[in-house]
Amino acid sequence: MIKPKAIFLDMDGTILTHQNQVTVKTKEVIDQLRSKGILVFIATGRSFDEIEALVPEGFQVDGFISSNGMAAHVDGVAVMEHSLPLDLVEKVIEKARKHKVYYELFPNKGSRFTLKEDRHFLENEIRDPRTETVGINEWMSRKEAIKSEIEWKDVIEGDKFSKFYCFSRSKEHINTWKKELEELKKEIDFTMSISSEHNVEIMVANVNKATGIEYILNKHNLTANDIVGIGDSDNDIPMLKFVGHSVAMKNAPDHIKELVDDVTDFTCDEDGVSDYLEKHFL
Repeated sequence: MIKPKAIFLDMDGTILTHQNQVTVKTKEVIDQLRSKGILVFIATGRSFDEIEALVPEGFQVDGFISSNGMAAHVDGVAVMEHSLPLDLVEKVIEKARKHKVYYELFPNKGSRFTLKEDRHFLENEIRDPRTETVGINEWMSRKEAIKSEIEWKDVIEGDKFSKFYCFSRSKEHINTWKKELEELKKEIDFTMSISSEHNVEIMVANVNKATGIEYILNKHNLTANDIVGIGDSDNDIPMLKFVGHSVAMKNAPDHIKELVDDVTDFTCDEDGVSDYLEKHFL
């Protein structure tokens, strides 16, 4: 077991429960780690603007890598960010409309949005009852997005966008969409990231959690051998392969557990991260 100088934590399925909340216990353990001089960072697929609503009051870390490596924030300020090419944004929306694919477009700053004319097929994707294979946390997030988080716009506004999030209640539908995106990649290169069987996210080419972490390490004169990473899903694979000591959640699928150095004793709903960090680093 290494003595880490920094720890990088995923959110969904890791420090977030399936009710999309970080527990007070997790906050307290992070506070203790930081008091010992260990840096703690969040590395999430979520946008930076989503995070505040998910964490307890007084939650503090040393920085955030958001949108699967598309941006990094320290003290609330963006210190690094990438933007999707505008022609890619337009083509993804055009194809999503054609194939009736649920999409959310995230600006580098501000609220996610979807074009008004596409609202009907987004709402159709989250009609009750929930498809059994869709995780409750992802389903709740989509319900909340439709209800109050998505801005419905007449036209694309702005010129800096961090990512697309795409979803389907049907595995077959989302897999067909991934094939469409693979064809589009032949025209314009970009990175695809998956955190469940029902979604795919679109980011700038060659950007992922590991590239975001590498940026942070360079700022702190650290190496991959100095750090621990904890995650649970496919979008965490670049991070888990990059860090010196990789940990999967007990609730992670088997193919993730096979990649890592260790697995937590408890799930995300059982404070698995705080238990692991307390046992090994406090």
